[in-house]
Amino acid sequence: MAHYLDPKNDLTFKRVFGEHKHLCMSLINSMLPLKKPIVSIEYQTGELVPELTDVLRHTIVDVRCTDEDGRQFIVEMQLLWSESFKSRVLLNASKAYVIQLDKAKDFTLLKPVYALNFVNETFEKSPEMENEYYHHYKIVNIKDTEKQIEGLEFLFVELPKFKPQNRSEKMLHELWLRFLTEINESTKEIPQELLDNELIREAVSYMERTAYTKEQLAAYDKLKIDVLTERSIVIDALAEGEHKKAVAAALKMIEDGVSVENISKYTALPQEQIEQLKNKNR
Repeated sequence: MAHYLDPKNDLTFKRVFGEHKHLCMSLINSMLPLKKPIVSIEYQTGELVPELTDVLRHTIVDVRCTDEDGRQFIVEMQLLWSESFKSRVLLNASKAYVIQLDKAKDFTLLKPVYALNFVNETFEKSPEMENEYYHHYKIVNIKDTEKQIEGLEFLFVELPKFKPQNRSEKMLHELWLRFLTEINESTKEIPQELLDNELIREAVSYMERTAYTKEQLAAYDKLKIDVLTERSIVIDALAEGEHKKAVAAALKMIEDGVSVENISKYTALPQEQIEQLKNKNR
């Protein structure tokens, strides 16, 4: 029985989409609302901006490519979500757009840049966005959204929200998202629908653990541990921040003479802690 790795890991994601142009083209064509499909790409080497390790340690600038029409595509996998990630995406895409002037020397020759971002966390949590996993941003006129300043487009795919619907008109779209969401270390058998597609079947073969050296597997495992550690730090920091807010609210209610029982009810702080705060505040 084959053992598989998770395609969302930096190492495996780059193995599939950073080393195999036809798979990268298929992924981009299936995700972006393009009038003309990509038929050829060339990977660009080197970062356009320095890695922002202090803010976004696990933001991966995975694949940056240009098609034969000169359009640029940035494909990223974000393992840990941060609101500042949007700023990073905007910075990368803007840099890719502006750097064209070094060659074009003419604003009319600038080609559009599309930033496609796969996010392995839920970041749109409002009730009306509960089932929306695909978010497409353009620069549009607020009063008339049909009017657009072309040049930059941003797409975010929330992988945890994706649920396959077996829509024939979006077959590759759904198959690629199933590849990214259904395959991991616990996978024992690949769904036949994925293996029936030649491109997906090839991508699956690159997820087999035996396709990697010991050194690569060690790097894969280290990234997993780093991500889990950082996620734990983020959760702890958020919890600490919420606790501080609750304590501040409790102190204000103590000053206003609110009962210990009601303060506990509204802040979720234990009554014993509120009594201690009252004693310190006297």
